[in-house]
Amino acid sequence: MSDPVNRERVLGAVSFVLIVGGVSGLLREWFGWFRLFGFLQYLVPSGYEVYGYGVLVALGVLIGLWGARGRRAR
Repeated sequence: MSDPVNRERVLGAVSFVLIVGGVSGLLREWFGWFRLFGFLQYLVPSGYEVYGYGVLVALGVLIGLWGARGRRAR
């Protein structure tokens, strides 16, 4: 994991899962029909789904920016 390229790939994958999972969770809460990455529902507290999925999207964006920071440094 010390190789910067591997770190960027892992952070990119985690970022993708969090962003897509958060957006799909928001769509599921608002419209009730979009079920993708359903396993992320266990990370969000009951009663706070919209806020929780919004936090997942924001966290995914931050992790993606953190992973991309290594690419700009080289």
